Amino acid sequence: MSSDTLVAASAKPVILSLLMSGESYGYQILQRVRRVSGGKMNWSSAMLYPVLRRMEKDGLIRSEWRVSEENRMRKYYRLTAVGRKELEVEKARWLDIQSALRKIWATAETVD
Repeated sequence: MSSDTLVAASAKPVILSLLMSGESYGYQILQRVRRVSGGKMNWSSAMLYPVLRRMEKDGLIRSEWRVSEENRMRKYYRLTAVGRKELEVEKARWLDIQSALRKIWATAETVD
């Protein structure tokens, strides 16, 4: 699996997690991902917006166009009840993967 594939696979749980704290618009999501990941996840808008559209189509998030404080139109995204449930499922999946990898790596270190 390439690094890009791993980033793409993690996009949904990352976005759902960030939207748990409240609504956000696209550029703000990009900045938060970069900041929270310590710069290790540097997403582009070309990657983000298709994911947001798919998540909205799947009923995980809803969007609304509004005028920002800077008097610009922005599309704000927020979680739905379905999105909150999906976050719990995604979180459990990723924690299981993390746990399995730790066990595998620990075993591999003792074999050498």
